[in-house]
Amino acid sequence: MIDVNDIAPDFTLPATDKQSGAQTVTLSALHPAPVVLFFYPRDNTAGCTREAVEFTESLAAFEEAGTKVFGISKDSLASHEKFIAKKDLGMPLLSDEESDTCEAYGVWKEKKMYGKTFMGIERSTFLIDSEGRLAKVWRKVKVDGHVEDVLNAVRAL
Repeated sequence: MIDVNDIAPDFTLPATDKQSGAQTVTLSALHPAPVVLFFYPRDNTAGCTREAVEFTESLAAFEEAGTKVFGISKDSLASHEKFIAKKDLGMPLLSDEESDTCEAYGVWKEKKMYGKTFMGIERSTFLIDSEGRLAKVWRKVKVDGHVEDVLNAVRAL
């Protein structure tokens, strides 16, 4: 499992955002800007919506710190586009339908709910520094106060 000081696994994923429409994002092409990747289970669910909205509300502060923010789930680009439009989200959402990136970051996990076992994304966030190393890792994220914690870590870089 990857951890702080490891080189962040590179990826190229399809992305969408309300400014430029569908595109592809390659992590290594974003350097030297710091990057926040927040992995979330599913578009339009309660916790995921709160997290994405809170990141959107803080985007100006992340941009002021020179940091790019991306949300990642296994949802399709079409689902992401609807989620962005419905909740007026400001950051690009990346689609990892094959779960390769989720697996590389160790967030594709066995989960249990209501007595059922299934595979899904464990809500996690990764702060990648200007050299492409993991500066901070949050696993099993609880939404309350999380975006503020991430922003404080970005400011401390």
